[in-house]
Amino acid sequence: MLLTSIFRGFSTFHALFVAIASIYFILISDLFDEKAHEELIIKRRSTLSETILGMSSGYFLSDMAMIVWTYPTLGGLEYILHHGLSMFAIMQSLLSGEAEYYIFMVLFTESTTPFVNLRWYLDVAGMKSSQLYVLNGIAMFLGWLVARIVLFGFFFYDIYNHIDQVRQVQALTFYELYIIPPVLAAMNLLWFFKIAKGMIRTLTKKNKAHIS
Repeated sequence: MLLTSIFRGFSTFHALFVAIASIYFILISDLFDEKAHEELIIKRRSTLSETILGMSSGYFLSDMAMIVWTYPTLGGLEYILHHGLSMFAIMQSLLSGEAEYYIFMVLFTESTTPFVNLRWYLDVAGMKSSQLYVLNGIAMFLGWLVARIVLFGFFFYDIYNHIDQVRQVQALTFYELYIIPPVLAAMNLLWFFKIAKGMIRTLTKKNKAHIS
């Protein structure tokens, strides 16, 4: 129990850290601004962006090691696959100096992790019937819809719009962009359906309890 609690604490911190970093680089910084630099977006990088990606890859590596060591307590094969693909994509981006823009876009999907972890904490605390549990479930559903479903739609649309740049990257980066994101998107879609079913089940029970 204590190990799982610590594990989810680090997970939440990393999620908030990379989500804020992603917002900064994509929306605030001019690093990936189309008109700010002549260099191709897909080849842009900075010392700060590489430092953050290095820290994130370290997290995924240590997290996956912990999952494997305690398997299946902290997660099943789907978590190992998710972390493995994420770590590979980040490390390939760092080694090649390519596709950091798209890496940060995908890392923003981690913004839903705090809701997932809070759900576990509330469950352990015996608060499944509380209003906070219900509200967190709704927030998790909406957050997942925006950050892991809609965002991936925009991701693929942006890849299509920059296809000429994508074709100029190294072969490994090119295939990474065409294989890993669709796999992660499919996993997110499957998890989304489970979250939706869980939310509907919780709201139905809450409504029945209120009526009775």
